[in-house]
Amino acid sequence: MLAEAKIRDLGISLPDYALRPFAGTAYGRMKPFHILGKVLTLAGHVPEVDGKVMYAGRLGDTLTTEQGYQAARLAGINLLAGIKQALGDLDRVAGVIRTLNYVVCAPEYYDVHKVANGLTDLLAEVYGDGKGIGCRATLGIQSLTRNHCFETVAEFEIA
Repeated sequence: MLAEAKIRDLGISLPDYALRPFAGTAYGRMKPFHILGKVLTLAGHVPEVDGKVMYAGRLGDTLTTEQGYQAARLAGINLLAGIKQALGDLDRVAGVIRTLNYVVCAPEYYDVHKVANGLTDLLAEVYGDGKGIGCRATLGIQSLTRNHCFETVAEFEIA
């Protein structure tokens, strides 16, 4: 249980998605995850704690790059909880395939990649550079539901 031990070492506690079989229903009708063969696709994860929006706003306007980085990291913690919900064990991940990240930002804000590093760095800390780094795209956008500043959608290879 290397990943499970690693998150404990990092002092991270995951939210309990086991009580919410369809974690995304607060945002509409959708599945929180889908498994096809050896690929796990997770629906969008955002920086929330107990349903409360954290880091609301717009990068380059009401939020700093560091706050955006922390928002992406928190979304990553929730993403790990989504993996646990889907697979029952974080160590069933063979590797990150890709993440697609959305950063709400002012038109002149160009450091969206620095925000997404909060997620990528967390996955590398938990899974190592080999398994924890996947392909990544990060887009600067105008808005997200509930005034979130960051959202990620991810795919993982299942061991």
